[in-house]
Amino acid sequence: MPHVLPPLPYPIDALEPSISANTLSFHYGKHHQTYVTNLNNLIKDTDIESLPLEEIIKKTAKNPDQMGIFNNAAQVWNHTFFWNCMQAEGGGKPTGRLLDMIIEAFNSYEEFYNTFKQAALTQFGSGWAWLVMDQGQLKITKTGNADLPMAHGMTALLTCDVWEHAYYLDYQNRRADFVDAFLTKLVNWSFVEKNLNA
Repeated sequence: MPHVLPPLPYPIDALEPSISANTLSFHYGKHHQTYVTNLNNLIKDTDIESLPLEEIIKKTAKNPDQMGIFNNAAQVWNHTFFWNCMQAEGGGKPTGRLLDMIIEAFNSYEEFYNTFKQAALTQFGSGWAWLVMDQGQLKITKTGNADLPMAHGMTALLTCDVWEHAYYLDYQNRRADFVDAFLTKLVNWSFVEKNLNA
């Protein structure tokens, strides 16, 4: 079965004004769809054609001869994960055990916010900022291009896409404003908790 573009978990205009329907129509409908199409073309008639997406990512992550497959598979996964990291009227502080764990790891929610934002702003060029679980510890990391925590033995809990196509139509070069909007108005903390408990 070929891989398909998963449906968005909300209407195309649900994240306005923080992310416009125009941005989502290009980002989801064009960029994400292109990664799905490219992946299917690259794995057609190969021994990994029938594997689940995560297995394809793990099998190709360290193989220089399969970087094209890895990049497209990882971007399909990254984008699907990113859409689920957001919701209308999201953002702000999490609650309960998750907030306790964030405070334990980063001393305060504000310190978490600043560290996550700094990771997003200092990712040179295209990439991702992540909250991950790494060997039982909450950490913030960043990856370039299509790279993702799964390829490094870490569990992704939250991500912010800092490729320019994620924000340029709405924010132009103001990546910091986009990251602020993501953290204060969009984060789906219940999805983060679900990943934590998986």
